[in-house]
Amino acid sequence: MPVPLQITFKGLDHSPALETRIRERAALLERFSAQIVNCHVTIEAPHRHQRQGRQYRARIDILVPRGEVVVTKENPRNQTHEDPMVAIRDAFDAAVRQLEDHMRKLGGRVKQHEEPLLRGRVARFIAGEGYGFIETGEGEVYFHRNSVVDVPFEELRVGDAVQLAVTEGDKGPQATTVRRAG
Repeated sequence: MPVPLQITFKGLDHSPALETRIRERAALLERFSAQIVNCHVTIEAPHRHQRQGRQYRARIDILVPRGEVVVTKENPRNQTHEDPMVAIRDAFDAAVRQLEDHMRKLGGRVKQHEEPLLRGRVARFIAGEGYGFIETGEGEVYFHRNSVVDVPFEELRVGDAVQLAVTEGDKGPQATTVRRAG
């Protein structure tokens, strides 16, 4: 079944060659066609720069079950995007990667890394800085607010029992995941 496709040109005239290229690249998405509800491709020439040529922007919106894949390819420093065919190619390449990732997540085929968990207690916080240290049987381990996964960082207190996964950081052991022990 062909992918349901809508093509929009903004800031440039309709080009049969560009439309053909877009349809060719969209046809490559047919391996996902059972999951694609809608695909809208926009090619845009947003503005003209004084020192360089027109930079084209390609945007692809793909509606899939339980989500949406949105790709925007624009890079004012990338002179290859002075060619709209290149902007289209780059956008579709990124869309395929994102669709593959989305389908893996839906199918539960995302690789899970099992990390050994240590036990420890929150030893101290650095006031106003969003990080602290956890005391384990092997010494202190640094942790950042972004590594706390099951409760807000602000709810942790000195002395709370936690489980943590540890990696070796630039300045010593560092917690990648911190969970309040329950």
